[in-house]
Amino acid sequence: MAGGFAVTSSKNIDTKLLPTPTNRRAILLAFFIAFDLKGVLPGFLFGYDIGVISGCLIMPDFVRRFGTSDGQGGFILSSSRQSIITSLLSAGTFVGALGQAFTSDRFGRKGSILVWSAIFTVGVVIQTATTFSIVQLTIGRFVAGLGVGALSAIVPLYNGETAPRKLRGAMLVLYQLQIISGIFLSYIIELGTNKISNSASWRIPVGLQMLWGLILLSGIFFLPESPRHLLGTGRQDEAYRVIAELNSVSVDDPLVLDTVEELEVGIRAENEGGKATWIECFSTRNMLWKRTVNGMMLQFIQQLNGQNFYYYYGDTFFQSAGTTLSPYSIQAILGGISVVGTIPALHLIESVGRRKLLLIGAVLQAICALVAGLVGHFTVPPPTADLKTITLTERNKQGGDVLITFAILHVFSFSMFWGPAPWVYLGESFPLRVRPKGIALGSATNWIWNFLLSFFSPRIAAKIGPLILMIFFGMLVFGWFYVYLFIPETRGLSLEEVDEMYRAHVKPWRSAEWKPADKHLHHHTAPGKDVEEKSDEIRDETEKL
Repeated sequence: MAGGFAVTSSKNIDTKLLPTPTNRRAILLAFFIAFDLKGVLPGFLFGYDIGVISGCLIMPDFVRRFGTSDGQGGFILSSSRQSIITSLLSAGTFVGALGQAFTSDRFGRKGSILVWSAIFTVGVVIQTATTFSIVQLTIGRFVAGLGVGALSAIVPLYNGETAPRKLRGAMLVLYQLQIISGIFLSYIIELGTNKISNSASWRIPVGLQMLWGLILLSGIFFLPESPRHLLGTGRQDEAYRVIAELNSVSVDDPLVLDTVEELEVGIRAENEGGKATWIECFSTRNMLWKRTVNGMMLQFIQQLNGQNFYYYYGDTFFQSAGTTLSPYSIQAILGGISVVGTIPALHLIESVGRRKLLLIGAVLQAICALVAGLVGHFTVPPPTADLKTITLTERNKQGGDVLITFAILHVFSFSMFWGPAPWVYLGESFPLRVRPKGIALGSATNWIWNFLLSFFSPRIAAKIGPLILMIFFGMLVFGWFYVYLFIPETRGLSLEEVDEMYRAHVKPWRSAEWKPADKHLHHHTAPGKDVEEKSDEIRDETEKL
């Protein structure tokens, strides 16, 4: 390798002078990774599936095929059947999220994506080929869920290890943006297909998932492997090339040499204890137990924010609010608002920070849940009411308008705050040694609570109506206190510096001001130049691009 080195402390170098991935090559690669890996599977596809199944539940042909007779010549889809159809995907995602930990190290991040993508595609084929069998439909959703769940864990793992530090938060936010984009697109498609009188009304939106899967499979081969995984498996030359490409510099650039050295130091320290186990995720070493619990708790609280209730059962729920718009139109509006709400998070995740976003979001969403729950309970007919046989009063209509308004504000706030932040935090929390398993536990927590929410929500809502939102209000209040007391700020820190912060036992409410200690790493420079001069030169070249 060209260049010498100078022994300095990391604090002696102004990181603002070092080259940042702001030129076209690095940004284009970063966005390609985000939109191919995260956009199609699992983010886009998971969001798309949420939206698709929500609309299918009230399509006449779908109800006729998978519902039961109402005794009057028609068909109904009971709350228990809705629960089974909706929740089986989430059950599969729970298993898949844990299963990917066994493939991520064995086959690499890219190889795992290929394996689980194939499994997902098989599940979609099973669903689309269903005629009247609810068993076949639910099996297909479970198999598809295996792929979605596995990839939901690989995404923050891959991006946390691959993205340049200054782009890492924004790239992980793209995961949530693509979930929302998938939901929105599914609503738009069903807005156009729901009037078809035969099975094409639901087969078209469900079957389109195979197309998204093919787009993913074609894009996998253009993605680089994680440099941390490459170094951990002894493929050093490949790691140099990937790091250089991601930062758009040459392989002998000081930034690449410093990054590799820092990673290798961390990898050597992590490998000293032998092969990592699941139990180690809860060990006291390096505060791993705290990181694991924090990752799992944020995913748990996120699922009980209340937003997925609207996504899964909004069509049915809003019918009782007496709106003159069709349920599909309301859902399309809801999806569009979610997309708009997520876009500011791309900037806020770095400018405001992870911790503040979670605290602000908990307050705003709690207010929305409280207002919507109480107003809906006291003014809106229960979801079980037959709107064809009753006349809505002016009070009912006004209450319905308030409920829908605050539901939209709730979803908008979630998209900006609690939607992306927990995934960003999960991708930044673990050392390489236990990263696949730690992220798997966090993702599995998300999916198991997603399953429980989708399974029990229609049963609870059928009995207490809008008061179900009070459960979510209580969880958001709990979430605010949990974040304040236990979640540190990780903005602007490398994954290795996050390790250091946990080892230093920094109080979460003081973590935003914490600075990493001197690391005494070798910071490489070109021959005859000191660090500052070389950094200025690279910065000038970057600005010209």
